[in-house]
Amino acid sequence: MTDYRVLPAGDRGALVELPDNAAAVRLARLLRDGRDDLVDVVTGHRTVLVTWAAEPPRPELEAAASAALAGDDAPAGRLVEIEVRYDGADLAEVARLARLSPEEVVELHAGSGYTVAFVGFLPGFAYLLGLDARLHVPRLAEPRTRVPAGSVAIAGPYSGVYPHESPGGWRLLGRTAAALFDAERTPPALLAVGDRVRFVPA
Repeated sequence: MTDYRVLPAGDRGALVELPDNAAAVRLARLLRDGRDDLVDVVTGHRTVLVTWAAEPPRPELEAAASAALAGDDAPAGRLVEIEVRYDGADLAEVARLARLSPEEVVELHAGSGYTVAFVGFLPGFAYLLGLDARLHVPRLAEPRTRVPAGSVAIAGPYSGVYPHESPGGWRLLGRTAAALFDAERTPPALLAVGDRVRFVPA
């Protein structure tokens, strides 16, 4: 019995379901490093969507999935430090929900090491795992219609930075001047799956 599932996704794609994010990151890296006929590899929290120029080579995909499950943690990506001014609109409410002081919330958030689990929602929006469990608070009951670009936020087990102004339901802890996405830059997104992130109080 395997710990993964391979599902068809169109004529030239496959969705692989895996038990955790570490296995998904390992599989994505194995696929990107091992083949030159891939169109795209998209990592989710516990999934990898793969598309090919031709029909998906299922035996090779299953072998890569098995190798990803058997492997150790994925090699550490780049370390990216992001300066944050902790003056977010929800900092006091997060402190109340967590039964901590605002200063303790900042200390916990900045003191954690994060890994980019996957990228989505907006171009350059990275879902970061590694948030201290004491800061696992729910999303807002009603999302804001406008969250400023550069807002540093948390929701559930994730932390993230809004790369553009947009609606959003995460709780805002602060803001950064870092450009998470710039179409004129190569690559445009500051963060990639597997990268490590550290928030530094400004």
